[in-house]
Amino acid sequence: MEYESTIYDELGVPNVVNAAGTKTRIGGSRIRPEAVEAMSRAAEAFVRLSDLQVRAGELISEVTGAEAGYVGSGAAACMTLAAAAAIAGDDLGTMARLPETDDVPNEIVMPRTHRNGYDHAFRAAGARIVDVGNNDNYLGTGSNSTEPWEIADAITEKTVAVGYMQKVYSTPPLEEVVEVAHDHDVPVIVDAAAEVPPRENLSAFVEAGADMVVFSGGKAIRGPQTTGILAGKREYVRSAALQHLDMHVAESVWEPPTELFDKEALDGVPRQGIGRPLKVGKEELVGLIAALEAFIDEDQDALTTEWNNRLDIVTGGLEGLSGVTTRREPGGKLMVAPELYVEIDPEVAALDAVELVGTLRKENPRIFVGSDDLLDGGFTVNPMCLSDDGAEYVAERIRDHLA
Repeated sequence: MEYESTIYDELGVPNVVNAAGTKTRIGGSRIRPEAVEAMSRAAEAFVRLSDLQVRAGELISEVTGAEAGYVGSGAAACMTLAAAAAIAGDDLGTMARLPETDDVPNEIVMPRTHRNGYDHAFRAAGARIVDVGNNDNYLGTGSNSTEPWEIADAITEKTVAVGYMQKVYSTPPLEEVVEVAHDHDVPVIVDAAAEVPPRENLSAFVEAGADMVVFSGGKAIRGPQTTGILAGKREYVRSAALQHLDMHVAESVWEPPTELFDKEALDGVPRQGIGRPLKVGKEELVGLIAALEAFIDEDQDALTTEWNNRLDIVTGGLEGLSGVTTRREPGGKLMVAPELYVEIDPEVAALDAVELVGTLRKENPRIFVGSDDLLDGGFTVNPMCLSDDGAEYVAERIRDHLA
């Protein structure tokens, strides 16, 4: 079948058929039509961004149950803002010096099995990560990877937060980590960038006691890819905002929104903070508001049915191929959506999994499938960013290479 051309073809840039899911490197998710329309209208007028942040924060607070909310330019940006808030608080001098933290507490304690490439966002604010525990669960030694007492033991006068990477298999349980941290008057920052749906997760980590929670504004929420959500305690959201908003203004006319700041409680106007490179435009803010409202109202059961129907198309298209076996992995646990796992027997099939996936990526349009399992001889097809025609096209191209 012919695949419909896009604006990227017109620009001379290879289009991507996205069967990998909401991956930033291939454009994230499909922005909701409601968000696109809202962004277009937002581009036609002007607004004070701090006022718009207040409106976005009200919605975030409403849907998460947090005291306050804020929007940064992606989940990683919100992690940097969270770390900056934990380090600087309301101290304007510390804010002005970040990421230099030689003279202030700057340590974020994390279980070793929670460490990942994205925690660079903490370090960008000047934080030093102290990891604790081992990797015993993965190695099968019979011991837990990290015990709560190890987190408690690592907390010192230099500690500003405990970092937690939320997955269904994360240990220790968040509630236990929160209890330990709060016993030592230390906040917990949860990276939950990809943990919705289910919709209930928007409030679950706040209810578990986390002080700051980060979500992607793209991915399943399907807002602008360059938005992230920070939900949490008012004191930390206030600090994040002070370090993010444009503060290039004379003090005599500076009137920050009272919903965010008490001007009289501050020593003056903050300098441009660590968050300045993480700014969000009025269009993205309005787009996120529209997308989040639509996400809350979305029929998740109907969406899951739609996703499964697309996987049926792919499964049917691969049926009968020699050396190819498929199995359906349900969503809701390790991944948001159901996925199709495709295993290739290199002794029978025309190409092994690595060769096939590499070849698909070189086509025009490029085809991206999930590649985390390549070394085990398989790959995944995720329906979240596919259309029905896209699902049919992916199956057709795989069949053409393997038949």
